[in-house]
Amino acid sequence: MTKSKHTGPLSGMRVLELAQIMAGPTCGMMLADMGADVIKVEKLPGGDDSRGYKEPRVNGVSAPFMILNRNKRGIALNLKTEQGREILLRMVEKADVLTENYRRGTLEKLGLGYDEVLSRINPGLIYCAVSGYGRDGPYGDKGGFDLIAQGFSGIMSITGEPGGPPVKTGNSIADTNAGILAALGIAAAYAHKLRTGEGQVVDTSLMEAAMQQTYWHAAMFFATGESPGPTGSAHLLAAPYQAFRTLDGWINIGGANQANWERIAEVLGHPEWRDDPRFSTNTARMENLATLTVEMEAVLSQHDQSHWLEAFDRAGVPVGPVHTIGQALTHPQALARNMVLELDHPQAGKTRALGCPIHFSRTPTQITRPAPMLGEHTRELLREYGYGDAEIDALFKAGAVE
Repeated sequence: MTKSKHTGPLSGMRVLELAQIMAGPTCGMMLADMGADVIKVEKLPGGDDSRGYKEPRVNGVSAPFMILNRNKRGIALNLKTEQGREILLRMVEKADVLTENYRRGTLEKLGLGYDEVLSRINPGLIYCAVSGYGRDGPYGDKGGFDLIAQGFSGIMSITGEPGGPPVKTGNSIADTNAGILAALGIAAAYAHKLRTGEGQVVDTSLMEAAMQQTYWHAAMFFATGESPGPTGSAHLLAAPYQAFRTLDGWINIGGANQANWERIAEVLGHPEWRDDPRFSTNTARMENLATLTVEMEAVLSQHDQSHWLEAFDRAGVPVGPVHTIGQALTHPQALARNMVLELDHPQAGKTRALGCPIHFSRTPTQITRPAPMLGEHTRELLREYGYGDAEIDALFKAGAVE
């Protein structure tokens, strides 16, 4: 398979992805969707650790690996061998970006550090490191996981119901956001490189990616010196702005301003609530949130979800259903926005994946490749980098590649 042509805004960028599991591969997937030629450089033996996740699997292939590694080409290198390191260094010469998520010092121990080696081979290289806590500070040498970052950042202290135990978010918010921040940093560094030819280090972490999600809560702490706690689905600054139970399911109602609150009272058949001293202002509603919730659900429980969605929509009140993952992925709006796509994997067969959430009017994203099999494009890529067939055979025999 030859390198596909792409019309995306990052067409022409070449990325070497040494990162694995989630944060780094999320970054690489976004860059690939936007046109970059992302080469996934997997370790030997075994490749990306997410290949080993036992469940769920599709015809023996890890579903988590497939969903984060589409649109990439794959090569497998044993960087503990001299030949494997030589291959990577040859690839670095022509790369725009290299991403990794090792502990600080890991690549340096292999003789592949940015300052001493990589930047000298390629001064224009953008070196993106995604770590647990960043590349400096007292925790610079510590590894990190999404769960640990959520706890460290305060996310778990504001998630869940009031009075309950610490709860992580249902999704891997630190991992995913770190990948997005890495992609944003790389795009900015690439713009600088196109102007100046200079490469640089882009450095972000799971800790910072999680802390970035606490803007409102940080504002409250900075203003009051007190740490806010969990509020369930409710907002910590506005009410009513939360999930409410109806006769047959849950809906979210966004009464984030006074005009919306007055419309809500009308729709619920209680216009007198607009002037009720318990509910007449946002401050009063926040102070009496438990009472307000009980009063509203007493009305909402009389009709089903579809009734209230239609009624609030008609009144111009922000409202929406609380979906399961399956309901969200099969909703006509998600499908209209191409957020679900189908790919044909050589082993797994027909598979579905999430689409790219960024849309461009002139340089559209393209998603054409399934996630690579381990070493699927090794021979193809080695030929692109000038290796002859006999040399490639010798590298396979030596265990430097797969």
